Amino acid sequence: MEYEEAESYLLEIPKFTKKNTLDDTRAFLRKLGCPGEDKKIIHVAGTNGKGSVCAYLSSVFRKAGYRVGMFTSPHLVTMRERFRIDGEMISKQEFLSCFEQVKAAVSGGLSENPAYHPTFFEMLFFMAMLYFEQNDVQIVILETGLGGRLDATNSVGKKELCIITEIGYDHMEYLGDTIEQIAGEKAGILQKNVPVVFADNRAESSGVIKKRAEMLGCPAFSVSKHDVRNLEFHKNFIDFSYDTRYYGYIRCSLSAHAPYQAENAALALAALDVLAERLPVGSEALLEGMREMRWEARMEEIFPDVYVDGAHNADGIQAFLDAVHRSGSGRKLLLFSAVCDKQYEEMIRLLTSDRTFEGIFVTELNNTRGLSLKALQEAFAKAGSDVCGFEDTGSALTALLSAKQPGDTVYIAGSLYLAGEVKSHIKRIQIERSC
Repeated sequence: MEYEEAESYLLEIPKFTKKNTLDDTRAFLRKLGCPGEDKKIIHVAGTNGKGSVCAYLSSVFRKAGYRVGMFTSPHLVTMRERFRIDGEMISKQEFLSCFEQVKAAVSGGLSENPAYHPTFFEMLFFMAMLYFEQNDVQIVILETGLGGRLDATNSVGKKELCIITEIGYDHMEYLGDTIEQIAGEKAGILQKNVPVVFADNRAESSGVIKKRAEMLGCPAFSVSKHDVRNLEFHKNFIDFSYDTRYYGYIRCSLSAHAPYQAENAALALAALDVLAERLPVGSEALLEGMREMRWEARMEEIFPDVYVDGAHNADGIQAFLDAVHRSGSGRKLLLFSAVCDKQYEEMIRLLTSDRTFEGIFVTELNNTRGLSLKALQEAFAKAGSDVCGFEDTGSALTALLSAKQPGDTVYIAGSLYLAGEVKSHIKRIQIERSC
């Protein structure tokens, strides 16, 4: 089998299987030989900021000399992005090898469920655990795919630490209609006596997490926006201060543009503080790892004064806007798209409420969940804004960059699918120019 065939098989899975129970997921992990059971596992859930927190932790531990596996989702351009060891994504050969091992184990299903077949996400999770096991990583950082309580990643055994990032309204059809319900699902990753670090900016979610932690005997450590002190913005980096028990008062620099990354970094610092005696990290490695972390599509500058951000829900868009208001002095132009099962009307309301953008371009996504061009145009018209519409991302991006004048700043946001399509389009252009 070739890599492309494995990728096609994985993409076809949603058509012939359904969500499995956590008991089935655990049983299949046992069938695979319990990969990862001897690793130091850090489990991360939340609505916004999960991937960035994972990336900060991976960067610091790597600087400290640990071998670190990281499993995140979704991907932007290739599935291989989800599997990383020491920051490098899995090769096509290793991806294929892990896929074939999982697929072979699927044959015959489970003794208690002969018809069992992993979902798309479960397949990738199993592949990741095999990959990390076979490459002798010491630390495994797992990002939940959806929710937490019933997520495939929650099937792992002993965890070293749980982290819950900012919680907001997203995936309500699966997680519930209130912040408390959503927080309850995220807090489902907590494990008896295992410490938890959590974002403490919403009383509704914090109350649920604290109650769950108390019930399970989990030492709980909160991090709020107020813990990020002396925040300073520079052209290509952010400085802030954070007070820790183990490392003392830290002055930290990030290669980032967005204020929300300081809050994500603070969660990572709190996690490192909690783990300091079990997984020690020197102060120099800590500061270098934080400064050198790069995470795609989080206010990422892809060209001079052109930023792509993965904001895809109301809270994410508000955080994105906070960053936009701190950057650029000329006109601000926006490329936006969204999927139909997100709060796109609320996102559009936020984006148009103070006329931040002098030009707004919209496009359809090459995805069955994507909003139609008509729906996007109607939603912006309802919000009182005119937009330029395009049927595909490539055309929209070309028009947007052509409209950009010296001094203008361009922003791209609304969906990680959009971020992925933009990056794929740019990659194709670069390949064509190099030929």
